[in-house]
Amino acid sequence: MSTLVYINSNNGIGKAALEVVTYAKKLGDTVTVVTNGNGSDALASLGEYGASKVLIDRSVVGNDPQQITRLVATTAEAVGANTVVFSHDLTAKAVAPRLSVRMKAGLVNGAVAVPNGDTVKVNVFSGKAFGHVKINTDKKIISLLANSIQPEGGGSACAVEEFSGNAGAAVIKVINTKKPEGEIPLPEAELVVSAGRGLKAPENWGIVEDLAKALGAATACSRPVADIGWRPHHEHVGQTGVAIRPNLYIAAGISGAIQHLAGVNGSKVIVVINTDAEAPFFKAADYGVVGGAFEVLPRLTEAVNKFKSSN
Repeated sequence: MSTLVYINSNNGIGKAALEVVTYAKKLGDTVTVVTNGNGSDALASLGEYGASKVLIDRSVVGNDPQQITRLVATTAEAVGANTVVFSHDLTAKAVAPRLSVRMKAGLVNGAVAVPNGDTVKVNVFSGKAFGHVKINTDKKIISLLANSIQPEGGGSACAVEEFSGNAGAAVIKVINTKKPEGEIPLPEAELVVSAGRGLKAPENWGIVEDLAKALGAATACSRPVADIGWRPHHEHVGQTGVAIRPNLYIAAGISGAIQHLAGVNGSKVIVVINTDAEAPFFKAADYGVVGGAFEVLPRLTEAVNKFKSSN
């Protein structure tokens, strides 16, 4: 038997793709990757992370969950896969439940660790606790939360083969796509610097961007900041925005409402900067600084740059 991994490679191969292939390899079976669309010159490099081969169906554009479901189901049958692994993104949320019904397979969403036998560890209650879900079926479908494991290379490039999944025509047509700006995609960022209304005006965001540049981090914001137009909506992190799980999340001038915490409390380390010592965010923080963003952020940037110049 084998493990099948689905990756949408239209936008290249990101860190999440490397994580999910590494995760599949840790399951112990032969790993086959199926992808769609235009593909990428980097597909062969997935072999370095554990893939034995990559199958690409160029007739599937990757925008229609029903079409992707048919592709993955057909591929799973063709390669004899008893486990299918996704990255826990919007595609997985739309495709994995459909695939579960089609394959009569148990589904676990949001895994954060390699299964222990038939039991999979997951985040529950918006990341406030862990749950352990047992899969009782022979076939399994698992979606992996981003930044739950580190990609592990060391292998060699694998073969990339053309494949037809007989997925049929897509019934969804994308008229226009607006891609997020910035050098580092927020969902894949390991370091994030975020700010809220405590910065008082959009023209003050330079101190956030300066620290992010010094750290090599992505920038983010709270919902009120995006709603009033200070920052683009794709930077909004929280329950109604982007859920992130970086290694470091620095939040300045954000009180820490439950909706914001739901999208960031999976972060490995949280640093909170706020003038209000009673701000709720401090209860979730690993490190807290009671102080103003206009004083603390520039000093942090100065310290980071000084450290980089001497190391």
